[in-house]
Amino acid sequence: MPRYTDNQIAQVAADLESDRVERKRSVADGKAIRRNICAFANDLPGHGEPGILLIGVEDDGRISGTPIDDELLRRIAGVRDDGNILPMPSLTVEKRKLGEGEIAVVVVEPARYPPVRYRGRVWVRVGPTVRQATPDDEVRLSERRRTADLPFDQRPCESALLSDLDEGFVREQYLPAAVDEEVLDENRRPFEMQLRSLRLLGASSSPVRGALLAFARDPLVWLPGAYVQFLRISGREVTDPIRNQKKMDGRLVDVLRSLEELLDLNILTRTVVDGVERELRQPDYPIDALRQLVRNAVMHRSYESNAPIRVYWFDDRVEISSPGGLYGRVNKEGFGEGVTDYRNPLVAEIMAHLGFAQKFGVGIPLAKKRLEANGNPPPEFSFSQAEVKAVVKSAP
Repeated sequence: MPRYTDNQIAQVAADLESDRVERKRSVADGKAIRRNICAFANDLPGHGEPGILLIGVEDDGRISGTPIDDELLRRIAGVRDDGNILPMPSLTVEKRKLGEGEIAVVVVEPARYPPVRYRGRVWVRVGPTVRQATPDDEVRLSERRRTADLPFDQRPCESALLSDLDEGFVREQYLPAAVDEEVLDENRRPFEMQLRSLRLLGASSSPVRGALLAFARDPLVWLPGAYVQFLRISGREVTDPIRNQKKMDGRLVDVLRSLEELLDLNILTRTVVDGVERELRQPDYPIDALRQLVRNAVMHRSYESNAPIRVYWFDDRVEISSPGGLYGRVNKEGFGEGVTDYRNPLVAEIMAHLGFAQKFGVGIPLAKKRLEANGNPPPEFSFSQAEVKAVVKSAP
């Protein structure tokens, strides 16, 4: 059932714009659309009510006549997952008939964990206008978060100190990726305040778990299971001889890079036939498919578990096991079909900023597509309360 009736939408369209209502005649200015969604999600006035973006409505409330078709609705809905607005906003998009015309209604819920950024900038609404947030605005937004309601990766670790983070890496690698360059140049706030605005510190200035995973000098001190165990097995059973093994730990970016390099090294591209080395027409596994699957495991695993991610490479298959079962609204039927939910929203955001997640919700579909193109069977998934396992069989 729609949250707002047609009569309520008609009244909103005819009324003056406010800090909860914005009208746009079309979606031609995609940046303006995203800034408004970001601002509604931040809900600076603290209404606790959604913001409403009406598309296909002129400033004076008249219907603009913009065609409202399925493609336009998909484009608007795609704003949620395209990685430009982080944390991802919660929104609904639907077509409504208003008078003799049609409009698109975008309802944006207030974010549970502000501040929300669009391409590294925090946007808020002040009356009917959208503007960039001031440092004081960001502090107000940050203070709304309730620690008890936070996901595990956003809970402070009281035994950790700011000095446990690699400040040089955060300043040189992460801040420029997470915050717009001009904002960084203009912003002379202390390092601690910058981290707090990015949800990397709790109210007591202790680093949160996601920050320790990504930026601590030794994440295993606080997250003992935050590593990847790799085994290259000569055979098809786990009891067969081990050809190679490696434990990958350290900062999140280092684990991901080491793991992807190791995957690349183990992909077979040449073989020996009658004593002559020949190049295969296709590798036994497409590297991009394996990358997507291991990134998915790192992003969605339970970091409350002390178990590692396991990557076991057999002669005929690769098994990727991730601690923690399915999360939230993701179920067996919707897994890998674009249904998304995030056990670790901060980890997902950090991975996106560091270049390991360009668009959310497409990792599994992309892996399936790459495997099919390479001649591999579709990946097989199994689920339990303790883990999610992906099995990828080699190409014939």
